[in-house]
Amino acid sequence: MRESPTTDGSSRRGFLGSAAAVGLAALAGCLGSPDILDRESDDKPAVTNGLPTADRSLPQEYTVEELNDAILPGGPGQDGIPSVDDPQFASADDPPENLDGGDPIFGVVLNGDTKAYPQYNLVWHEIVNDVVGGESVAVTYCPLTGTAQGFYRGENELGVSGRLINSNLVMFDRETETWWPQILALGIRGPHEGEYVEEFQVNWTSWDRWREQYPETVVLTEDTGHIRNYGDDPYGEYNPRSGYYENENTLFSPLATDDRFRMKAVVIGARNADGAMAVPKDSLREQAVVEGTMSETPYVTVYDEVLDTGYVYRNPEERSVEADGGSVVVDGDPYDPDALPLECEIGFDAMWFAWYGYYPSTVVHE
Repeated sequence: MRESPTTDGSSRRGFLGSAAAVGLAALAGCLGSPDILDRESDDKPAVTNGLPTADRSLPQEYTVEELNDAILPGGPGQDGIPSVDDPQFASADDPPENLDGGDPIFGVVLNGDTKAYPQYNLVWHEIVNDVVGGESVAVTYCPLTGTAQGFYRGENELGVSGRLINSNLVMFDRETETWWPQILALGIRGPHEGEYVEEFQVNWTSWDRWREQYPETVVLTEDTGHIRNYGDDPYGEYNPRSGYYENENTLFSPLATDDRFRMKAVVIGARNADGAMAVPKDSLREQAVVEGTMSETPYVTVYDEVLDTGYVYRNPEERSVEADGGSVVVDGDPYDPDALPLECEIGFDAMWFAWYGYYPSTVVHE
């Protein structure tokens, strides 16, 4: 393993803060599905002080003590990067003027409700506390690790703690002030230490792709209650890619390193009781279907060419899965990529260094 180049990241994140002064397999599909439970069933996740937690086992390669020892200040203190707690939305026909068609957005579909959250907006806030499809949720984004994830929040709210682990956002919930590293979804300090918050699927795609697929979508506006230079990303650009998002430098040293891929190569990561897996997004684009195993259980990841994203499924019966144009054929029958008759796992884009740093035992499917 090698050490990656580092620079002092406090000035960049400081800039963000100072700107304020200015069974289940039959439940086919990934979008809109909870990660473990059928939320309409009687067996719902536990709610602790308003925060839904999931009774599940995820791979944990560091002790809670080791994770706490790895906490670093990110510049602004708690709530120095303010979450959006009263989000306002516009229709797809009248989007924010700073939003270009090729700009990344984080798309959510829950209970028939469809929303888009522009990356250029969340880079300034990192967390949006919202209600989607009748569910109280938080849509979260860490610019340093390139991760957009969704969490159910019940009557609670999530905020930005101002701390980082492995360059990754550490969230806190406002009821108990438990700290939750975003990628891990694990409470590491506070009353809910050792518990996992319940997740839902968030798709990283472009605004053009999303609104074509979901013309009924609404999109987060710049009416956030805060004054920010929306459209001016302090880290670089994604459209086209430049700055931090393109170079190989990290602002803080990763917990572990591996040179199989570029530091910021995008992988689709998924984790459950079987372990952690990563699929390089470029490989998925080329092959459309990528198969592999975790703990001897077969998995398949399929490409969605419409949204330029991927979905991860358990395939314990080793059913035949093949790409056919924009469809995926399972045992001879065609399906949309997000609606295979297999058990879907939560998967999300991540920079390779960030995924491997948390999960050095990850298996790679390519």
